[in-house]
Order: sequence, then C-alpha cells, then structure tokens
Amino acid sequence: MDSRNKFDPKELLKPDNMLRLYASGAFPMADDKTGAINWYMPDVRSIIPLDNYKIPRSARKAIKKKNFEIKLDEDFTQVIMRCSDRKETWISEELIKAYKRLRKRGHVHTVETWLDGELVGGLYGVTFRGAFFGESMFSSVSEASKAALVALINHLIEKDFLLLDVQYMTEHLQMFGAIEISFDEYKKLLHNSYTRGCEF
Repeated sequence: MDSRNKFDPKELLKPDNMLRLYASGAFPMADDKTGAINWYMPDVRSIIPLDNYKIPRSARKAIKKKNFEIKLDEDFTQVIMRCSDRKETWISEELIKAYKRLRKRGHVHTVETWLDGELVGGLYGVTFRGAFFGESMFSSVSEASKAALVALINHLIEKDFLLLDVQYMTEHLQMFGAIEISFDEYKKLLHNSYTRGCEF
C-alpha cells in the first residue's frame, strides 16, 4: 500500500485496501460518537472451527419448528441496515458504503433468515479465498440469527472454506463452539486459508 495513503481513512476504505487489511488480520469499526473508523488487530481472536463446531440441540429443535427459509445474498442492504439499527453501533454510513463497494467486487456476502416472506434475521461478512470474516448479525424473531449461523457453517464447509473468523467471543457464539486463539495461531490459519480458491 502506498505509504502516502497509509493513514488516510478514506483510502483505507477502498476495496483493494480493505481486502489487504482483512487479509493481514485487521477489521474496521467506527466510533459510535465521532464516526471515526479505526482498524483493529486484537492479540486474541475468536473463531468457530469448521472441523469442530457445535449446534446446540435446543437451537436445532427451535429452528426446525420455525420452518425458516434461508437465502444467500438476497437483500444485502436490508441486512446491513438491520445490523446497524441499534442504540450503539460500529457500522457507520461510511462503512456501509465501503461494504457496498466491496460487495460489487464479490467479497461481501449475506446469509438471511426469512419467515412468511419477511426478513427476520441474518448476518454478513467478508470473504477472501478460504476465509470468511464474520462482521455482524441481527434477529427480530427468536432463533433467526442462530438459523443463519447454522446455514453459514454448513455452507462454508460445503464450499471447502477453512476459516470462520467471528472476531470477539460472545455467549451466543460460544454455544456454537467458538474458541479464542492467539494472533500467531490466527495468522497460520489465515495463511492456510489463502491456499484455497473458494467461491462463496
């Protein structure tokens, strides 16, 4: 990356630069009050191992009972807007525009949960070769975001992805087998995932 643009926030949000940053293990978040966008690379990273994940029995039963319909890349704009619709959010208007540009390049994808023709849950993330960098999820109906996550895991396995990065640990993600690893371990997974030419 051109050193003259290294600390220019707008330059860092250009698609090529965003992909380079994601590929190095960084991810962006906007300050809820100032809107300033910073890139983070924590020493400890959370992932869901695709060879050792869990699907809670209670979630499996509830998802089956709800009879959700799962769609991929059907309504990105609504998904990201719903993800950002909360009292405090790191998903600013500027970041939304950046993700839309990246989506046009084929590197941002959604997994959506629909019920009776209405979008009731979903998630989105960035892909680069064999890595999926999960960004955010939302749910307006019980179990809808869990249904999207289950569908994502199954889809990534089917497409031979190696890494599902979920950034930070939460109770919700821990239910699915999320673990914390050092950044050194994470970098090894990153590099291995880039040997796979996966298509979402």
